[in-house]
Amino acid sequence: QQPGTGTFVPPAMDSFLAIVIVLLILAAADLIVGVSNDAANFLNSAIGSRVASRKVILSVASVGILLGALASSGMMEIARKGIFDPSYFSFADVMIIFLAVMLADIILLDLYNSLGLPTSTTVSIVFELLGAAMMVGWLKIQFGSTEATSIWQMINTSKLGEIISGIFLSVLIAFTVGAAVMWVARFLLTFHIERSVQRWGSLIAGMAITFIVYFMLVKGLKGTDLMKGPTGTWVNAHIISVMASTFLGLTALAYLLQRSMAMNPLRLVVLAGTFALAMAFAGNDLVNFIGVPITGLQAFHMWQGSGVEAEAFMMSDMAGAAS
Repeated sequence: QQPGTGTFVPPAMDSFLAIVIVLLILAAADLIVGVSNDAANFLNSAIGSRVASRKVILSVASVGILLGALASSGMMEIARKGIFDPSYFSFADVMIIFLAVMLADIILLDLYNSLGLPTSTTVSIVFELLGAAMMVGWLKIQFGSTEATSIWQMINTSKLGEIISGIFLSVLIAFTVGAAVMWVARFLLTFHIERSVQRWGSLIAGMAITFIVYFMLVKGLKGTDLMKGPTGTWVNAHIISVMASTFLGLTALAYLLQRSMAMNPLRLVVLAGTFALAMAFAGNDLVNFIGVPITGLQAFHMWQGSGVEAEAFMMSDMAGAAS
């Protein structure tokens, strides 16, 4: 306490500020490790098939990453309240959880990259948060420093179930849709491929890119201010007309490029897919790397002006913090 004031001055302010700084540094390191892991996923098809020069492919992916980062929304939901119930944890608890998560994530992703093994940044963040929260919760129960009687009271089991089921469902959907699309593509193009591409290539390219544009508009940009404003309202109200016009315009463009420049129109599909994957990566996986540190910074600001000890300041308000 300050002499004669009765006001509590948190003695650990500098220590927790140091943890916040470390979290932000680890976020930068995690971005490097994570991008080196995920970049191969959305660049693999374009570079492997040599649809354009590497400079063009990287430029397309860079624009997609920038747009995806700007369009991302709700990026702190999982870190704030998606895995554990913050009302059972103090400020000191969540900072320890976040620090453990970031250290584990960097070690895990770097190890997998070094061994050439595939991994998911979303899965790693989710289960690192779950493991760290369960361990801290178990220790709090053992020492009697919480009202909870079970670890599962402290875990957001309903949201966790949705996340885990979504992970496994995405694998099943990706396999099924990928197999179906491949069968159709092989059926249409494999036999006499040069003649098939010459005849149907622009139509297939227009249809494929239209699907990509639809998913970028409906899913990728739905949480942005653009799609929430008058423009988004108009697009949603006239989605069929917009998609039909997009299909006709893209098909005509692919046809002109094919006839005037002898360009294989399927190259446009690969480039559009690379752009969409880079945008999805930035809107989902990229924010995984910074979601935990930014949430830690938010928690620090909440505690900083409270005048309460770090171990006594419960993070109930963190669930309602703005993203």
